[in-house]
Amino acid sequence: MLLLMPMLAMAQQDRDLIRSGNKFYRQKKYSAAEVDYRKAISKNPENPQALYNLGCALMMQNKSSEAVKFYEKASSVETNKMRKAKIYHNIGVICQSGKMYGEAIKAYSEALRNNPSDNETRYNLVLCKRLQKDKRNNNNKQKKQEGKDKQEEQNGKSEKNKDKNKQKNDKQNQQQPQMSKDNAEQLINAAMQQEQQTQERMNKNRQQQSSKHLEKNW
Repeated sequence: MLLLMPMLAMAQQDRDLIRSGNKFYRQKKYSAAEVDYRKAISKNPENPQALYNLGCALMMQNKSSEAVKFYEKASSVETNKMRKAKIYHNIGVICQSGKMYGEAIKAYSEALRNNPSDNETRYNLVLCKRLQKDKRNNNNKQKKQEGKDKQEEQNGKSEKNKDKNKQKNDKQNQQQPQMSKDNAEQLINAAMQQEQQTQERMNKNRQQQSSKHLEKNW
């Protein structure tokens, strides 16, 4: 009996603190409720009700990541299936609000395993699955568009390089000296004159060879 008395006193203390925290919670004084719930946990770290209620107080203050931490602690010590379902339902709500649909789906599925008749959880589960699918489709469309934009950018650079090379070649061609019409005619006339002189020399040589041949035969 002497050994049980301190344990009973401690249990009474954490229950009193939980009741005090619940009073503040109903008054929407969530920070004050948080203080009392934390005190209750310091008295009894394994009290699932204190852990769950602290998670709720933190959730109402938008301290989502810390709320999940205490919900998970509560789920590890809670034995009642109905209360356990509420814990996982709240985890699902937090994950869904943060667009963490995969984690929300896991939490809602666990809540339904503990309470299959919870239609609100079932609705949220179906909704998260649809939102997850839409998110994946949007991500795929975005990746395709980014790939298309990148390809168009590369094509644009290639066309730009072609235009640059064309401009460079045109510039080089413009820099090369152009032959005038008079120069061209002079070159043609000189070539024709040279060809004529060559023909005259060849004819003269043939006549000389023919004359020599006749003299020899004579």
